[in-house]
Parts: sequence; C-alpha cells; structure tokens
Amino acid sequence: MPFRMPGRGSWSAAARAILLAVALSACAGGFKLSNYPTSDLLFQAAMREYNARKWQNSVTAFEKLTLDLPARDTLLPLAHYYLAKSHVGRREHLLAAQSFNRLAESFATDTLADDAKFEAARSYQRLWRAPPLDPQYGELAMATYQELLALYPDSPLKTDAERQVKALNEMFATKDYETGLHYFRRKAYDSAIIYFRDVVRLYPESQRARDAYLRLAESYQIIRYREDKNEVCTTLHERYPHDRDVLDVCGARSVTESAKRDTTF
Repeated sequence: MPFRMPGRGSWSAAARAILLAVALSACAGGFKLSNYPTSDLLFQAAMREYNARKWQNSVTAFEKLTLDLPARDTLLPLAHYYLAKSHVGRREHLLAAQSFNRLAESFATDTLADDAKFEAARSYQRLWRAPPLDPQYGELAMATYQELLALYPDSPLKTDAERQVKALNEMFATKDYETGLHYFRRKAYDSAIIYFRDVVRLYPESQRARDAYLRLAESYQIIRYREDKNEVCTTLHERYPHDRDVLDVCGARSVTESAKRDTTF
C-alpha cells in the first residue's frame, strides 16, 4: 500500500493530542503551594518564580505569604514588596499601587517604605497615559509622590520623585492648556481664559506656560481687554525677551515699559 499523507482532519487531531499531553505534563510538574510546607521554603520558591518572570506563580506565592506570615516576621515586608512587583510584571498597575501602599502604611519605618511609596506613585502614573484622559490616577500619583517627599525627606529617591512631580506637572499643564485651546478655537474666549490662567498660575515653570500666556494675550486682544493684554505682554517680555512669537503677539517692548523696569528698585 502506498504511503499517504494524513488529511487535514488527522493533523488537527494529532495536534490536539500533542497539546493535551503537553498541558497535562505542565500541570503535573507545575507550581503548587502544597510543595512548600514552610514559609521559608515558599518564599524561596516565590523568589525563583519571580526571577524567572513567572508572574502568576509569584503573585500566588507572595499573596499567600502576606496572609500567612506573622506580623513581626521579617519576611512579611519583602512578601508585600515582591507581590506588588509581580503585579507590575503582569501590568496590573492598580493592584501594584494598592500592594505598595499597603506595605508603606503597614511598615512605615521599614527600609522598604520609601521605595514602596515611590513605586506606588509610579504605578498610578503609568495608568494616566496621556493628558486628554481622565487625570484621576495622575492626581493619585502626585499625592503619593508628595507623601513620599513629606514623610521621607532624606530618601535617596527624593531626586527621582521630584523629577516625576515635574513630569506630572507638565502633563497637568498640557491638559489645561489643550482644554483652553479647545474653547479658544471655538471662540469661547471667557472659558479659554480660565484654563490659560490656570496654566500660568498653577504651573508657571512648565513648558506650556509660555503658550498659555500667548493665548491669553490673543484672547484679551480679541475681546478688547487692552489693560489685561498689556499686563500679560509685560510678563511675556520679561520672561521671554527675545522670543519671536512674543514679538508677533505683543510687539516690541515699549520705551515706557522699559523705563519703568529700569527705575524699579
């Protein structure tokens, strides 16, 4: 009898059989909590799973440890920390933030407490992906960074936290600016002015402050608020003296304005 290649249906059945055998083998040799009768053994196994990036296994193991370990056990803060890090590995950023916060609140004097606060803030920050989105998680991130800076002023993470605060402020400023621009383009100048003024008041050091000042000057020009425009232009000339856009919107600095500045002590 000549050799015949199996048909499509035969290949499918064979493939299913192989996959089933592999799955059964994996289950037989998979990660089981019952294989580790003591907390020390389970912690070691959890760390192996964590280092192997087997996030679900490490979540399962560290979660059990956080429930079973006595309150004074030195492994407990570490179990909370690596449970949170395992959630990060799974991109479960809200669960990660909650776990990091639980560590920081339960073990405020532990050496991991400031790390946990920082990581909680970073996890919230990752959930606010762009300025147009709901800023709820950005606000939580900001509040958590501020708690870190207030509670642990000598933390080695201080510089990194301040850098992230600045990044968040840029996002908040961009959100307000883009909202103002939305109203500006629709000629709702009173509403636009509210948002542009918030940018320059709340985020004066942001990159968006310059743009907000320019749009403010333009808005005041359109609605004929001459004194308000002159005040904004004075600020623009002081802060951005050689900026081409400032010259286009406000014109050259007046002689009177320059004289006032020179005689101010």
